[in-house]
Amino acid sequence: MSKHKKSNLQWIKETLELKPDHRWESPSGYKIFVANRGAVRFNVPQNWVFEPQEKSFKFMDNKPPKDDCCLEVSFNQLPPRDWSLFPLKSTLRKVVDDDSRDVIEKGEIISVKRQTAKIVWTEIKFIDTQAEPREAFSRICIGLGSNVQCLITFDYWADQAEKLTPVWDEVMRSLTLGLYIRDPQTGLAFPD
Repeated sequence: MSKHKKSNLQWIKETLELKPDHRWESPSGYKIFVANRGAVRFNVPQNWVFEPQEKSFKFMDNKPPKDDCCLEVSFNQLPPRDWSLFPLKSTLRKVVDDDSRDVIEKGEIISVKRQTAKIVWTEIKFIDTQAEPREAFSRICIGLGSNVQCLITFDYWADQAEKLTPVWDEVMRSLTLGLYIRDPQTGLAFPD
């Protein structure tokens, strides 16, 4: 088991040997990302670069500046209450409307039905002008379930959409909120 702590961050990374009968499963070419014992979990490509930030986690296809895309997640633990009436769609619409980039297209809001969570996401197309003008997409997801709220963003170049949209599809398919893991070496959740 290895542990390390970045001096200015509150995250602690643990590396554990999995037991032979473990229940962790992800599609070929993906690994499972789990934050805070299971507050948020989803699958990301196996070989992507992981960079913890002060209040979020970033995954990129390569180390900067050679990266062509960035998937970032942040989350909040909410006080226990009935969040079922929280206006997720209008909250997401406001996030999109407040975007300061040069947005040229806004997509519809898509709802993902889950038993224990409400998940909405949308896509914007914008012109990135950092180097030379180039079209890019940003996908933005808000999830709410089991008293956990998460925000996931995924920015990538428009000409790489065919290669990268399956990554987003797998993140959305595998996104699980508030499934706490009792034994990380086996993947047994609480309650079983």
